[in-house]
Amino acid sequence: QVQLEESGGGSVQAGGSLRLSCAVSGYINRQISMGWFRQAPTNNERAWVATMEGDGRATYADSVKGRFTISKDNAQNSLILQMNNLKPEDTAMYYCAAGSMVADRAAPYEYNYWGKGTQVTVST
Repeated sequence: QVQLEESGGGSVQAGGSLRLSCAVSGYINRQISMGWFRQAPTNNERAWVATMEGDGRATYADSVKGRFTISKDNAQNSLILQMNNLKPEDTAMYYCAAGSMVADRAAPYEYNYWGKGTQVTVST
């Protein structure tokens, strides 16, 4: 059974940075896709942020491209999301997700495993 646990959320002012981490436990196929989603307080749906494929390819939502970087820390068996130049509209609960044979990386239903989330709040 795969378990994901996010950490690193917090409150920052606009323009600041945060580094989210997702600790992975249990067996996980190296070809699995891992991603970050977020859900704002006013939204009922989780919005895709970024995904890293098993081969290391990274893709980003347009809203975060150039500001966020997704990476893997193989030594710590973790997925990282470095967030720079944060904006108030980035305020949300951020979730780590993992899935095999992901066809649509932006679709939450493609991912089999989810963490419980970590809150990010960006103030003006």
